[in-house]
Amino acid sequence: MLPEKSLFRRKTIAAILQNPPADHEGPSPGGLARHLTVRDLTALGIAAIIGAGIFSTIGKASLDGGPAVSLLFVFTAVACAFSALCYAQFAATVPVSGSAYTYAYVSFGELIAWIIGWALIMEYAVGNIVVAISWSDYFTGLMDGIGLHIPVWLTMGFQTGHAGYEAVLGLMQAGKPLSAASPTQLEAYKAWTTAPELFGNWRLVVDLPAFAIVVAITALVYVGIKESKNASNLLVLLKLVIVFIVIAVGAFYVQPSNWTPFAPNGVGGVLRGVSAVFFAYIGFDAISTTAEECKNPQRDLPKAMLYALVICTVLYVIITLVLTGMVPYTKLGVGDPLSFVFAEIGMPRLSGLVAVSAVFAMASVLLVFQLGQPRIWLTMSRDGLLPPVFSRIHPRFHTPSFATIVTGFFVAVPALILNMDLVVDLTSIGTLFAFALVCGGILVIDPYGRSEARFKVPYVNGQWLMPLILAGGAFLLLRYNATGNQGFWQDLSGQHGWLLLDGGGKIIGGFAHQIPTLIFFLSCIALCVLSFRKKLSLLPTLGLLINLYLMTQLGISNWTLFFVWLLIGLGVYFGYGYSNSKLGQPAVVSTMAKGGL
Repeated sequence: MLPEKSLFRRKTIAAILQNPPADHEGPSPGGLARHLTVRDLTALGIAAIIGAGIFSTIGKASLDGGPAVSLLFVFTAVACAFSALCYAQFAATVPVSGSAYTYAYVSFGELIAWIIGWALIMEYAVGNIVVAISWSDYFTGLMDGIGLHIPVWLTMGFQTGHAGYEAVLGLMQAGKPLSAASPTQLEAYKAWTTAPELFGNWRLVVDLPAFAIVVAITALVYVGIKESKNASNLLVLLKLVIVFIVIAVGAFYVQPSNWTPFAPNGVGGVLRGVSAVFFAYIGFDAISTTAEECKNPQRDLPKAMLYALVICTVLYVIITLVLTGMVPYTKLGVGDPLSFVFAEIGMPRLSGLVAVSAVFAMASVLLVFQLGQPRIWLTMSRDGLLPPVFSRIHPRFHTPSFATIVTGFFVAVPALILNMDLVVDLTSIGTLFAFALVCGGILVIDPYGRSEARFKVPYVNGQWLMPLILAGGAFLLLRYNATGNQGFWQDLSGQHGWLLLDGGGKIIGGFAHQIPTLIFFLSCIALCVLSFRKKLSLLPTLGLLINLYLMTQLGISNWTLFFVWLLIGLGVYFGYGYSNSKLGQPAVVSTMAKGGL
């Protein structure tokens, strides 16, 4: 048994299941009501996955990678599939709220559990900021289409408006015409110059629709899981109908010549879309936070995760090929690509229908993520790592009332002022980190596939396969990524200095830029050796490495912001959580704080 003051004190599975017991009928002892079936869970998974990714960020990914970005969807889906298998086993083993946070508590201990719980805020709360801003873009476009014009200074964040104003002002001071500015910059300039003055040079530029939708969704989530379930099922049905219409109609307008060249910017161009593509898959894990509201979580959660992932992957690949076949990929760098392509081919009515559906589709994503974040805080509060008020259950609605309100506040207020670019990458890196730890957790609690859970990751001996796969990957990297390899060695040799910036101040090279890649290579070597010596299960090992690889593609600036976020979280943990942890209390140490399972 680990000392009660250990940073890595763990919970046993048996202790976790005591509150609440698995498969308990009716309201759980914690006060949450069980209403969800496998159909509801699958719908929640689809609701979370098909949203801002397919209606918004898919356009930017297609611009960077061309038609070949469809293969990136497949690659990312494989990475998510490995993670989904691991999530499914944990969900069958530990069917309580908390998702990856609870799973880490069982496998790695309290400190890592806190870190992953803190990182999940980036997936759910920060991710919902992106969805809210994207929803606002579609909503304001829809309102303009029917003749209801919202003042432009009420349709974008303060950060976007100020940045656009400064950019256009700089062009004017340099003697350049306004035509040199992008349409987005001109719109931001107009918003800033027409907005009411606050004080000094500051203006009232806020994204009111983004704020309003978050408040409305938070109110729905506060009222109850049954109401949220019914709303989600309806919205999912609507969005699937629209996606099938886009595919069926768009297929008749595909021009195969638009698929040539298939990868115009090479492997590097395709991989630049990693953040946007991965963002399109975020959400399948969110349903694991509803474990205490499932009628049979050990049976239904694993099925629902895999069903949702397979359905969405097929739809993503098909719709990417349709989009890049309908118009040249160079035209897809817009915020509403599905609506844009039909307007481009002269079908404005269908374009408007897609815009309407996007408003509802992204509302369903907000719904699922607003469900997820409070339930993670609920579980952390039960463990003593957050104040007790976060685990308060509403006596009438049976929802985590205070945690739901706080989540709404932390999503709605930033959505008023921030722009979308900043938070997309942060959401992706936080989620990838959680996925990697969940895969690693399976290697800790069940490295040889001997679990008695209703679902478990199939055991494949990685002793020889892991070295062969890594050797094959190294060969392909050397053979087909000559340009990237050259830049890698130039960065390591110091030719580009510590950091290399482009004209816009974005980091594009330098030694620091390659630090994440070096971490990945060292991880490959370590896991290869461990797999050979310990005969580790292949699938979670591959899931861990693929998630780490995707993290390396997000750049050192995002890694830096991520670590700053983690440092803030560690300050909260050592300031409150460590001393208040239930595992640190004498009454529970003997039964819960054990180093093994």
